[in-house]
Amino acid sequence: MPASGSSAPEAALTGAGADILDRVVKGAHQTIDRLAETAAPHVARLQDTVSRAGDVLHERGEQTRDLGQEWTDSLRSTVREHPVAAVVAALAVGMLVARLTQR
Repeated sequence: MPASGSSAPEAALTGAGADILDRVVKGAHQTIDRLAETAAPHVARLQDTVSRAGDVLHERGEQTRDLGQEWTDSLRSTVREHPVAAVVAALAVGMLVARLTQR
């Protein structure tokens, strides 16, 4: 009886198992490489789309801010030109809001 506790068939099986494992690992690496090559253009396109969307949102935000500033300036000018009408309009809006919130 061998003292090592391992026989020749067990060693051959271990070698065959190692070969199978090596082939599985190589196949997995090849599959991952193919997936990465396939995904790379899609990821780049997605990044470009997100970047453009961010630029558009930033531009729209600036336009909205500018429009709000224009409306504010216009309202200030109107109030300065017609202060009594502005106060009457503010009172009317206040009364309308009060009635709507009472219900």
